[in-house]
Amino acid sequence: MKQFARQSLPFIFLMGMFVACTNQSSQQSLPELDLRVDNFGLYDQHGSFHNLYYYSDASAIVLFVHGNGCPIVRNVMPALREVRDSYTDKGVQFFMLNANLQDNRENIIHEAADFGIDFPIMVDDAQLVAESLDIHRTAEAIVIDPKQWKIVYRGPVDDRLNYETQKKEAANNYLADALDKHLNGQAIAQAVVRSPGCLVALPVQESKEHENLTYVSDIAPILKSNCRKCHQKGGIAPWAMESYEIVRGWAPMMREVVRTRRMPPWQADPHYGEFSNDLSLTVEEQQKIVHWVENGAPRGEGDDMLKNHPATGDAWGLGEPDLVIELEPQSIPATGVLEYRYFPIKPDLKEGKWIKAVEVKPGNFAALHHVLVSVTYPDGFEEPIERTNRWFDGLFASYAPGAEPEVFPEGSGRYLPVGSELLFQIHYTTTGKEETDASKLGIYFAEKEPEKEFLIVGPANWKFEIPPETKAHDVHAKKVFEEDVTLYGMSPHMHFRGKSMKYTAHYPDGSSEVLINVPNYNFNWQRYYKLKEPKAIPAGTEIAVHAVFDNSSQNLYNPDPSSKVYFGEQSFEEMLIGYMAFVRGVKKKKEQLAITSR
Repeated sequence: MKQFARQSLPFIFLMGMFVACTNQSSQQSLPELDLRVDNFGLYDQHGSFHNLYYYSDASAIVLFVHGNGCPIVRNVMPALREVRDSYTDKGVQFFMLNANLQDNRENIIHEAADFGIDFPIMVDDAQLVAESLDIHRTAEAIVIDPKQWKIVYRGPVDDRLNYETQKKEAANNYLADALDKHLNGQAIAQAVVRSPGCLVALPVQESKEHENLTYVSDIAPILKSNCRKCHQKGGIAPWAMESYEIVRGWAPMMREVVRTRRMPPWQADPHYGEFSNDLSLTVEEQQKIVHWVENGAPRGEGDDMLKNHPATGDAWGLGEPDLVIELEPQSIPATGVLEYRYFPIKPDLKEGKWIKAVEVKPGNFAALHHVLVSVTYPDGFEEPIERTNRWFDGLFASYAPGAEPEVFPEGSGRYLPVGSELLFQIHYTTTGKEETDASKLGIYFAEKEPEKEFLIVGPANWKFEIPPETKAHDVHAKKVFEEDVTLYGMSPHMHFRGKSMKYTAHYPDGSSEVLINVPNYNFNWQRYYKLKEPKAIPAGTEIAVHAVFDNSSQNLYNPDPSSKVYFGEQSFEEMLIGYMAFVRGVKKKKEQLAITSR
């Protein structure tokens, strides 16, 4: 039997062990193995989004518990990399999971660079994954069988390292042995092995304060602020949050969609940019909802906040408009692929009008996929923007799932001259039964002429081919601003195979900046991300739009992973449009807004 040999360790290693780790006698009891692994969604240190169940095609999934500053994590890296390199070709997927309160994306990236860690490190900032997997120490490897979503092994990579000691060589290669057994369909003899590592602080779980959470005091206020806008009668959500009784029935589903970050529908990476219409939950709000559900969803004493607030889903978001354009009622069949419908309508204007806000009000949330409104200007009027395509550049108004009334920034507006025609592009989807829709456009007039015109530009790429069964296909588009502009927001647009989109500004001085990263794109929610502080974009700046498409069977939205995919209007085809909202940096001249004679 090989004996442990004390090595000549650097002082910092010994001190790290003393401070961050305790010896094995104080460890918790061995965790249970037969744990159901629920789905979750997390960002890694580089801003990619990972949904655990997406990797159902893997032969096994290895989660290694990472933590900055832990000597055992640092020293086990060569052995872990060796296992990774040996088993990746066998279909094993490797990740790290960091649930440390003291770690964040920046210092995780720094530590990974210092120690050559080239694994995706998922950041569990709410610690909900660590709690569900009963994680208490770093350096533990957890092997998951994605066919049953069960843990089949948990423990150290090998037995070479221990507290303040290390062997020259490992006597037992636990992780590799477990993977061999699992891949061969054999029982794993040592399925749970006590693993040395640094303690992970889980203050919310350990304080037990979460056991006192109630619907009345803690949950209803979150739902009212973040969810009720959609979850009400007349809203876009499929069920209405009208009472405790209804919410309690949906509680298990709420836990699932919060853990996987499907809800609230906000797909932007919080690391880049701040947005005034951010719907995402804070870490504390995520913890409250999940813990409340896991504790049995108790009601608590007091009035039901949601029951006492009537729904407002049928009302105009900004009050009664100055001008309402009603579309003729439309019939939608129960099944089939529907072509776009176009409706030209001339507003009844006696004089040119500056517009301060617009709102598309759907008549049928279930069947209406999107509405785009473009202006056809009268002869002799100088258009405010050069349009490569009327549906990409210069849009007047729009609706897609997740859209809100569009209030133009202070000091800006849209000008609608006399004789203009609004062209509506409407796309319906079938629901399984015959539907009708009578959508409306509300227009709000400005009290005075604004300083600048609010504009939309949509750099696009329509010359791409996405191969069949491809998990990550890159497509790019770009826009160069030839003059100073102020950027107010961005709206990525792809279809069912859209996986992620990132906007990066490359400035004339050679510097660059990620403006927004949407690594968890969802076609069902076409969000406009409104910057909290408008961004000055100097002349000569190129904004590069990088999109990734997933045309594989693992993409559950994919209509047909066996087909090549090209640019097209229908949802089973694809688009890449990087919409941006801006104003020019100089006031538009008065004479440019007037109709001139030919």
